[in-house]
Amino acid sequence: MSDEQTTVDTTSWSPVAIKIYELKKKSSVAYSYPSVQYLRFEMALRAAIVAAADTLSNSGLRFANFDKAQCNERLWKLTDEGGFRIKDDSTPAAGIRDIFANGSKYATECSTASVIVLYKGVLDSIRETDFNNLFSGLLLYDWETDDNLGLNTQTGIKDSYPGDLLYFNNPDFSPDTPEWRGENVVKIGDDSYYGHPFGIVPAKKIIHGLNQNRRPGSNQSAYLTEDVTQPGYLYLSKFAPDARSIIFARIGIQFFID
Repeated sequence: MSDEQTTVDTTSWSPVAIKIYELKKKSSVAYSYPSVQYLRFEMALRAAIVAAADTLSNSGLRFANFDKAQCNERLWKLTDEGGFRIKDDSTPAAGIRDIFANGSKYATECSTASVIVLYKGVLDSIRETDFNNLFSGLLLYDWETDDNLGLNTQTGIKDSYPGDLLYFNNPDFSPDTPEWRGENVVKIGDDSYYGHPFGIVPAKKIIHGLNQNRRPGSNQSAYLTEDVTQPGYLYLSKFAPDARSIIFARIGIQFFID
């Protein structure tokens, strides 16, 4: 591997993927990648997650607690807990797409909405046959995700990027409205987040909404935590349409290509 700094060819990338790449490249943290293919896949999947969040925010998806959850029962079975289980005569890909196409037939809360965004981003980034195989018997319920999604949460992380899942904590939430104990969001931009049912908004709007649901007399504000959740980019990259072995890359303070 050469120690000479060079440039990754981003000419075929989407504008959002390029923007995320440039943000990570300028970071004081060095991010190592086992291949340029993997680097490109992560940027593309992040961009797909951002696009999915934007689409879901305009889909008509309604907000509801788990006991009042609803789904299109042509493709999904509503579980006793308020989750959506894909039916045997449907496919995970068809079920996910239907949520975005017929959002008004669905109602759920913020954590499930964030996970739906992740699955749609993955669906748009890997081969559909692999998606259906990886997520056979798909269940959408809170954070009970399929192991193949590879969700990983790190705490104490100050740097986050578009496509990351973050969390606004409401430490003094009212016991009358426990659903507002916090808000799961997808990062869209510098101060732009998708959170259900807020839509795509700045942090102050989410904090204001959470603060309206505190214990009477409380002055302890909601806040954005330093928890960052991501899918298993490395594992999922194996199922990209152009998956192949390439070379090593690094972005951040410096990056190298052989």
